[in-house]
Amino acid sequence: METKTVLSQKISFAKGVKNYHPEILTDGALIFLEALHNRFEERRLALLRNREQQQHLFDMETSPVFPENTKEIRNSEWAAAPIPLDLQDRRVEITGPVDRKMVINALNSGAKTFMADFEDSNAPLWENCLQGQQNLKDAINKTISHYDAKKDKMYLLQEEVATLIVRPRGLHLEEKHLFIDDKEISASIFDFALYAYHNHKKLEENETGAYYYIPKLEHFTEAIWWNDVIDFTESYLGMDHGAIKVTVLIETITASFQLDEIIYALKDHIVGLNCGRWDYIFSYIKKLRNHKGFVVPDRDQVTMASPFMDAYSKRVIQRCHKRNILAIGGMAAQIPIKDDVGKNAIAYAKVKADKEREVKNGHDGTWVAHPGLVPLAMQVFDMHMQEPNQMDVKRNDILVTEEDLLEIPKGTITETGIRKNINVGIHYIANWLNGHGAVALYNLMEDAATAEISRTQLWQWLKVEATLEDDRIMTQELFDVLFANELKIIKKQVGNKLFITENYQNAINIFKELVIAEEFEEFLTTKAYPYL
Repeated sequence: METKTVLSQKISFAKGVKNYHPEILTDGALIFLEALHNRFEERRLALLRNREQQQHLFDMETSPVFPENTKEIRNSEWAAAPIPLDLQDRRVEITGPVDRKMVINALNSGAKTFMADFEDSNAPLWENCLQGQQNLKDAINKTISHYDAKKDKMYLLQEEVATLIVRPRGLHLEEKHLFIDDKEISASIFDFALYAYHNHKKLEENETGAYYYIPKLEHFTEAIWWNDVIDFTESYLGMDHGAIKVTVLIETITASFQLDEIIYALKDHIVGLNCGRWDYIFSYIKKLRNHKGFVVPDRDQVTMASPFMDAYSKRVIQRCHKRNILAIGGMAAQIPIKDDVGKNAIAYAKVKADKEREVKNGHDGTWVAHPGLVPLAMQVFDMHMQEPNQMDVKRNDILVTEEDLLEIPKGTITETGIRKNINVGIHYIANWLNGHGAVALYNLMEDAATAEISRTQLWQWLKVEATLEDDRIMTQELFDVLFANELKIIKKQVGNKLFITENYQNAINIFKELVIAEEFEEFLTTKAYPYL
């Protein structure tokens, strides 16, 4: 480790850090990070241990349930704090990593909000994370620009831009480049705190605020932790109580059983929940992976029309609107296909049908991954939602049971599905190791969540020796054959020069190790992070 001269001698940097980003990692910012670390790190680690204990119970074939000891919270009448004006209409949200060009294009996209992502669509290179903070700071100060030499094009902010929301990394991740008392700092705190520290005053001047998406919560006690971090931050920075606003991603199966509890824990700060569908499918498989008879079909066969996904989506709408907060729909992974009119029409039709389902169910907004899809999603929501939102749609007509949330989707396991999981998983990890967290593959935008589904399905199918639609058994021998075949295809797709690079070879090894491991690895990004 290397020590930079700062006010506190407890702070040090990993060996090899060359750019200390003094404009972001100021003494004041570092001291604030230290204060948060000292106050909240032990509790964070305890929450991660609670996750391990809960998984142990799932491995003994227990299932998630609505908690008995919080029934009063679910059944009583209360509501969250009022929603700021610039967060009341979120009918179309665009998401993406925090690189400079993406920040400008997303803010200019015509979407109501832009979720600037330090998490699943951002490969957490030191430069990506710190330059990302600088990019957001420059955007807020209206000084951001980007020149693309290849296109000979200058990118500048328009007068009207989307409302900015920031997603820090999840609770399970550390930032390996910064140490406090020789311990890696929480990546959640690192991303969250630097954004608030540098921008809260200017955001207030701009008549907006420090707004966040909180990812991957697994229990309402984690929401309590976040609430305490937010309260401490507001006090430390001299902000009004309740100034920081958050939307929570419901992207774990356990969280969907504790929606009221999560909202209640954050009731002074929360403005909405979001259906993070891809991580949700990943969590569903991961948590129940060792249940007898539990097998999920090919990834492409699990859609929002699958009963357990439909139940989850409608329950989010119902609980949000009861508590007077917004229910934001999920990501359309499709992207425009410029060189094929027919395929592009099919992709647009899928997006349109997906967004119609969401708005008719009662969602207040939705996600897209590409600026080209903003007008289509906007058109669908404008047609069916005349007001800024539809919180008046309470959905008291539905009753979602524990069984509804856990119903195993019907479908088949195919050789095509196995091959696609291998192919996409390796391509994604290789790109991630190369610094790209959002990757367009086969006309879909892949991020860490979709790659997680791919490798988790393979691990589970192999573990239970699942039966394919053609009655073959998913054995190690079959996997090895298909894996070797896909490597030949990948080599042909990218060319020998790229295929033999360190990143592709590491990606191949990481992916295979994840799939054939005796013990399941909780997150592929923690496995791959040391290689960055």
